[in-house]
Amino acid sequence: MTKKYKTVIVDDHPIVISGISGLLSDFHIVEVVGKLQSGVALLDYIETNEVDLVLMDIFLPVINGIDLCKTIKQKYPKIIIIGMSSQSERSLVMQFVQNGGNGYVLKSASFEEFKNCIHKAIEGEIVFSDEVRAIISQPQSEDLDRIPSLSRREKDITLLLSKGKSTQEIADELFLSFLTVQTHRRNILQKYKVKNVAELITFLLKNNLLN
Repeated sequence: MTKKYKTVIVDDHPIVISGISGLLSDFHIVEVVGKLQSGVALLDYIETNEVDLVLMDIFLPVINGIDLCKTIKQKYPKIIIIGMSSQSERSLVMQFVQNGGNGYVLKSASFEEFKNCIHKAIEGEIVFSDEVRAIISQPQSEDLDRIPSLSRREKDITLLLSKGKSTQEIADELFLSFLTVQTHRRNILQKYKVKNVAELITFLLKNNLLN
């Protein structure tokens, strides 16, 4: 039996909540268990209820979605959080992902895009609707010539890291030793001067190095 992910929709516009809830009503892997209109209500809800997936507006009253994401991830790192917005500025997307967000989807995205993003996020990927991916994939003009590139092996490893694979899983998939993958992983983090995989993926996406 396929697991149904207990899902909460958070938006300060009731019509948006109703629309998304309706679209998800026949999506077999999702069960909408909460419909909330603020970040404060969400924090209260997850204290006493099991939640697997949160679909939330970035611009919420009192606590915005970007800060809310960081707060939730610090206490409940396993909850999958996908941001929803009508705004696609690169800085908003990157800040949301840096705060632990699992994806960023424009409210103008098609339902198929939306479902596909949910599927991939559940599988461990950092996801974006097509328009958002196109925007963040545009390389920054400054310092492009000073950004080191990934070797083919480093890129293979990094792509698997972006899908949520562990060091051992990557070693098994690429037929490498655990130590070899661990060494590559450490070298990649050092190469881009980042502290962890989340920062690495954000940096590589921002500079169009994962395509």
